[in-house]
Amino acid sequence: MSANARWRLDGQCALVTGASRGIGLACARELAALGAELILVARDEDHLAASCAEIEDEFSVRARGISADLSDGEGRAGLLDWLQDNKADVHLLVNNVGDNIVRRMQSYSDADLSYIFNANVASAFETCRMLHPGLKQHGDARIVNMASVSGITHVRTGAAYGMSKAALLQLTKNLACEWAADGIRVNAVAPWYIRTKRSESALSDPDYLEEVLGHTPLGRIGEPQEVAAAVAFLCLPAASYITGACIPVDGGFLSFGF
Repeated sequence: MSANARWRLDGQCALVTGASRGIGLACARELAALGAELILVARDEDHLAASCAEIEDEFSVRARGISADLSDGEGRAGLLDWLQDNKADVHLLVNNVGDNIVRRMQSYSDADLSYIFNANVASAFETCRMLHPGLKQHGDARIVNMASVSGITHVRTGAAYGMSKAALLQLTKNLACEWAADGIRVNAVAPWYIRTKRSESALSDPDYLEEVLGHTPLGRIGEPQEVAAAVAFLCLPAASYITGACIPVDGGFLSFGF
């Protein structure tokens, strides 16, 4: 393989979940810039259509959207039907979809806990399992899971969210070992605070923002494209000997000490 080809994704198809905005959309754009065609999955059909049109216009790659809620079985079945009907040949999977409900431990309802784990864990677990036969046939496929620093250490996102992201990291390790023989590399990235619509409310509090930055050695909030760059690297042929790894995209947060 030539040096240039090791840093390109031409001729490959990437499926990105939670892809209509924020980090997911940034990942889609980064992969498109490297030559991959795209299948974007999210619940918001209008945002999906607009995002696909923008990507096709800017990067001259094919971008298709499918509206589906991957936190439930019906949504995942709909995605599988769409992939089969459209004869979609997926090489790369980015499991970005996720959500949270911030509660104190005693305040979580059963419904809260079920929702968080379905959105953050079951969605990735079942999508990986669903796409495995197609990924395996390539002998060189890649999965990247969107974890979080909250799955590694305590942050104020609530116990349920932290547990779900820790489970996603363990899924990454298990699949990396189990599916290595199938030619599927499985890695994760773990962001800290990233400037998205979801983080906007918390970061609009000046005192809280100052506290966050005080625990971030680089002294600033991350941008979605910085997470996307790490995801894209793990998808590249150049990262061919990396599997079971988690790359923190955290401005040094996890290395911060007293």
